[in-house]
Amino acid sequence: MPELNPHAAAVLAFTLVAFGLFTVRRIPVVVTSLLVLVALPLGFVLFPYRSGGTDVDPRDFYLGFGHEALVAICGLLVLGQGLVETGALNPVTRQLAALWKRFGDGAGMLVVLVACLALSGVVNDTPIVVLLIPVLIALARQTGGSAARKLMPMNFAVLIGGMATTIGTSTNLLVTSISARMDAAHFGIFDFTPLVAVAAVVALPYLWLVAPRLLPAGEQVGAEPAERLFDAVLHVPEDSPLVGATLEELFERSKRELRVKALHRGEGLSLVRLPNLKLAAGDRLVVSDTATRLKVFERELGLKLYNVDDVEHPVDDEHPLHGDDAALAEVILLPGSKLVGWTIREQRFADLRDVVVLGAFRSTGSAMQRQRDVGDIRLAAGDVLLVQGAPDKLAALRADHGLVVADGAIESGGSGRGGVAAAIMAAVVALAAGKILPMYLAALAGVLAMFATRCLKPDAIGRALKADVILLVAASLALGKALLDTGAASALAQAFTALVAGWPPIAVLGSMMMFVALLTNFVSNNAAAAIGTPIAVETARSLGAPVEAFVLAIMFGCNLCYATPIGYQTNLLVMSAARYRFADFVRVGGPLLLLMGGTLTALLGWRHALW
Repeated sequence: MPELNPHAAAVLAFTLVAFGLFTVRRIPVVVTSLLVLVALPLGFVLFPYRSGGTDVDPRDFYLGFGHEALVAICGLLVLGQGLVETGALNPVTRQLAALWKRFGDGAGMLVVLVACLALSGVVNDTPIVVLLIPVLIALARQTGGSAARKLMPMNFAVLIGGMATTIGTSTNLLVTSISARMDAAHFGIFDFTPLVAVAAVVALPYLWLVAPRLLPAGEQVGAEPAERLFDAVLHVPEDSPLVGATLEELFERSKRELRVKALHRGEGLSLVRLPNLKLAAGDRLVVSDTATRLKVFERELGLKLYNVDDVEHPVDDEHPLHGDDAALAEVILLPGSKLVGWTIREQRFADLRDVVVLGAFRSTGSAMQRQRDVGDIRLAAGDVLLVQGAPDKLAALRADHGLVVADGAIESGGSGRGGVAAAIMAAVVALAAGKILPMYLAALAGVLAMFATRCLKPDAIGRALKADVILLVAASLALGKALLDTGAASALAQAFTALVAGWPPIAVLGSMMMFVALLTNFVSNNAAAAIGTPIAVETARSLGAPVEAFVLAIMFGCNLCYATPIGYQTNLLVMSAARYRFADFVRVGGPLLLLMGGTLTALLGWRHALW
């Protein structure tokens, strides 16, 4: 490896530490991003560095907050929120459902996959997945099929389509913006769409015919949401016939089907679950079962499902658990939701959303079972809450950007301005594609247009923008700048070039793409993109190869996040909805990663004469 100056070595080491912290999912992305934004400038304040006769100004590391890529990303997130809140995509989902019913399961799935590939090029990936999860679940129930064999292929189709345009994902915007700032390569919205379209055609048979067969359809993996085992609490009211009865009598009345994991009495008292233990009014039974069976136990045993977010008022007139219009729904927490990191009780669902939390489910293990009370569960992305409330209150949950109601029976809401919102989004794409306006300006103009036409209310900005995304992009840009200014990016490029000396350019490009692809399945896509792009540019220049090809290799590699559930946020959504295991992503996503990586490498080699 070429000799590094002390600053370059320090920046490189710090970058590796930051990557490691981004990989450790127990540390919030926001915290790691703030660490980068504090520690990096502080280091250059304490140890100044001169580059090209000019001192590196530590304040420049905060210029990422005004970077055109971040502005464009924020604008597109708000536009996506507008599409969701106005119901602009609802006609698409309804039409897909109609086609499914008309042509059958096989042809219907093909139509869904093609639609996902097309839509995700101009609409953010997450809203599409959020809208289609309940649709596919409902269709699977109606046809007797397995939702698990549909959700993962659908998600991967969305991810593939998202890499087809510069606005398909925030990663694409970041890569193209950095490349333009370095005066390396400039891309229009659809410049590389033909390449991705060909790769999508190659991947489509795999997603349609092969991937579903690699996914188990039994109860262990791929069970329908109704089969989730929720941790819930059954309350023993004063008029219950079970007051004074023993646990053994309770088990007999439930035909030995009730599973009691803990019994709480009073404040903080946990009782040993002995068969001869007598139940008292006010006891709380921590149980685990499906939503349907929980309601059966409640009705047949004379118990009441506990309002787990309000320990003082388990059941009252203000928050009843019963009613003629009451309905059950399952709510999935999205990555970046404001609920993540808080307990159910701290968020007080009943007070703020007029719905009652009855239970909770986590697909990734038994962490919830170690809590003394379900209300004390500290929520994580992908968790599912079982809630009850009036249909209009449940439908209103869809307006929360951090939640998805995973129940196909609940119709999506909408303001009735879906057509206007869709037209505004189309205009934004046309303005940017025709190079009439730069992408960031077109997106902001679109946001203003949505406000002017009342497609969005001002508070939608808060629901759409995510602090973790903003801080992550800014931190990634700061790391990328430090790597460039200190010469660390150039040194890494030289080291990589020396490692692959004698290799044909196509092999160098392919190895770089696959390395980034493996990296992005464990760390943030944007972090990998912001750091990988400068290295790719320097590598291409040292080889005398087309810079555009290597920039696209980084962009494509950062989008090949199929092999792990933590590779991308939509992976976590479908993992929770279908109860996938980590191994399912490796088994299905791993071959897709190799297939897409090999195809895109070959296409880039053909396009840029690298063979």
